Amino acid sequence: RARHEAAVATAVADGARVLLAAVGSSLTAADAERTAVEQDRTGREAELRTAREHGRELKAELDRLVDAGHRDEVLRAEKRLRIEQLESRALEEFGIGGQELIDGYGPDQPVPPPVPEDGAEPGEPRPYDRAEQEKRLKAAERAYQQLGKVNPLALEEFAALEERHRFLGEQLDDLKKSRRDLMDIVRDVDARVEQLFSAAFQDTAAQFEGVFSRLFPGGEGRLVLTDPESMLTTGVEVEARPPGKKVKRLSLLSGGERSLTAVALLVSIFKARPSPFYVMDEVEAALDETNLRRLIAIMEELRESSQLLVITHQKLTMEAADALYGVTMKGDGISQVISQRLRVGAPPGRQAGGEHDGGEHEERRTPAPAG
Repeated sequence: RARHEAAVATAVADGARVLLAAVGSSLTAADAERTAVEQDRTGREAELRTAREHGRELKAELDRLVDAGHRDEVLRAEKRLRIEQLESRALEEFGIGGQELIDGYGPDQPVPPPVPEDGAEPGEPRPYDRAEQEKRLKAAERAYQQLGKVNPLALEEFAALEERHRFLGEQLDDLKKSRRDLMDIVRDVDARVEQLFSAAFQDTAAQFEGVFSRLFPGGEGRLVLTDPESMLTTGVEVEARPPGKKVKRLSLLSGGERSLTAVALLVSIFKARPSPFYVMDEVEAALDETNLRRLIAIMEELRESSQLLVITHQKLTMEAADALYGVTMKGDGISQVISQRLRVGAPPGRQAGGEHDGGEHEERRTPAPAG
């Protein structure tokens, strides 16, 4: 049995070796066949991809051709409509049909040259050039638009405008003549004003020096023009130097000195150009007794030829007056106007003085001096 089992085992082993060899051969053949199939499949897939890519390209080309065909159809329709409109326009405006227009004015016909602006003879006809003719067309359209619409009443309107222009021209000539006359008058007036102002300034400046030296003994004052070359636009500066001081500007003087300088200028004007009467309102309010006496002496000179009405609170000024007019209040609180002549038989040109307290309707008032 052992030998029998060994023989069987040997036979089985031999069969297994044969089967194993057959299986190895089958596997080798199967691998070869699979490799061949895979190679064939790879080639087929490459061919399929190429075919699909070519199909997509053909589809895109088809879509492009279809779109181009549609655009061409639309463009042809637009061109046909444009041609019909141009033919209708040419027929309406010029009475020329489409074929006749092409035969007579087509691109194969020579183009007449433009007419020179200087009136010279035009040149020879030239071949059709689209760019050049388009420029000519645009220039002609601009010129046509500048001309505007045709106005059948242009001649009548031109005649009316011409008459209006003639009338306005005559009026303008009259205005120019009137302006020349006015300018002559203005020049005469300016010359007269300059002459009068120059004379008045010279007289006032001379009087100011004398009056200032009397109000400020030992002092010096004068009037100076800011622009002597232009008497019509010049200003006047007042230079005042009281005795013992070197300053000349009014802003550096005291209040009394400025007030007395202003009074000196005022009196200088009075002396240079006398008037029948003068009204002064507290011009000496800021003056002390010494300066006030100097001013009263000058007032005495002024009232020789003029009447002076002086509103004042200064007793010295009242004493120099011929008559006093004042307002007083009695115990009952009622204001009363009083008057008093100081000099009997005083001439009408003498000085009159009056007292007030700064307001006509003020209730608190200072009584006027008796006598």
